[in-house]
Amino acid sequence: MRWENLSPDSEHSRADAALFGAEAVTTRTFDTPEFRGITFHEIRARSVVNRVPGASRMPFEWTVNPYRGCTHACVYCFARKTHSYLDLDTGLGFDSQIVVKVNAPELLRHRLASRSWRGEHIAMGTNVDCYQRAEGRYRLMPGIIEALRDHANPFSILTKGTLILRDLPLLRQAADVTDVGISVSVGFTDEELWRTVEPGTPAPERRLDVVRAFTDAGIGCGVLMAPVIPFLGDRPEQLRATVRAVAASGATSVTPLVLHLRPGAREWFMSWLARHHPHLVARYERLYAEGAYAPRWYQRRITRQVHDLAREYGIGPARAGAPRRVPAPAPEEPEAGLPTQLTLL
Repeated sequence: MRWENLSPDSEHSRADAALFGAEAVTTRTFDTPEFRGITFHEIRARSVVNRVPGASRMPFEWTVNPYRGCTHACVYCFARKTHSYLDLDTGLGFDSQIVVKVNAPELLRHRLASRSWRGEHIAMGTNVDCYQRAEGRYRLMPGIIEALRDHANPFSILTKGTLILRDLPLLRQAADVTDVGISVSVGFTDEELWRTVEPGTPAPERRLDVVRAFTDAGIGCGVLMAPVIPFLGDRPEQLRATVRAVAASGATSVTPLVLHLRPGAREWFMSWLARHHPHLVARYERLYAEGAYAPRWYQRRITRQVHDLAREYGIGPARAGAPRRVPAPAPEEPEAGLPTQLTLL
């Protein structure tokens, strides 16, 4: 595995600036039901606060990602490509070969205390989910949140994981001293679709329970309705059911984001589609013929439908003064009112 080819800035391949050396890797497996078949590569990273590359259109400049690979096993996950930088498989390997930066909290605390750090917003959950199952064993997020709280540094978290509820007391403490944004990803409430495309995640209703818990705790929580999956999760009645459930959870906002298929994720998703929905393969090839993103007309249609439903159920865009959330980046110069899928998921 090319452990040496990890850049501390972008986490993309660059041999002259490794995050860690191969000698720092400890590989473990655990013979417990929740971790059976999963291999953990524990590393002592050299950097954990990563600058988003200048060419990126991300609306934030700094990220923290304590894990690489994700047991959520979402068939559409854009981050699959990053496993190829380690010579790891981007399919099943991405779901089962998890890199754990065991010293992430101490690295973050050191960076926040440095004279060069200016207290910029830090986004988490933008690559893989920091509340995936591995977090239940490694418990990296409490130390990360404590460091951010102690330095009153603004941050946001995007997750599909219900494990974030474990850290609700810490997040309340942080919200008392700085700008904290929490967003939960729920692209659909269709149970059959969830079981096939997000097999390692908590059920959508359980994720909406997270929204309820944060609302009850006085911390506003938005929902990224992501991804809306063409021809499988975009029927009017499906969109209505999802927005209705989001509204019932007390979410402060709902943002629809249409599926995008970057290299790495595209091949894995299309292979899955051919097995489970072969009649849709040609339709997807046409819809995504121009690249990773669905056509603007399609994105605009989904956005309009969801926004109309949100108004009907009494929710809408994030309010002025509400806690900061992770907004969606634009892949290209977008037309007004046309959001694109957050690179999460």
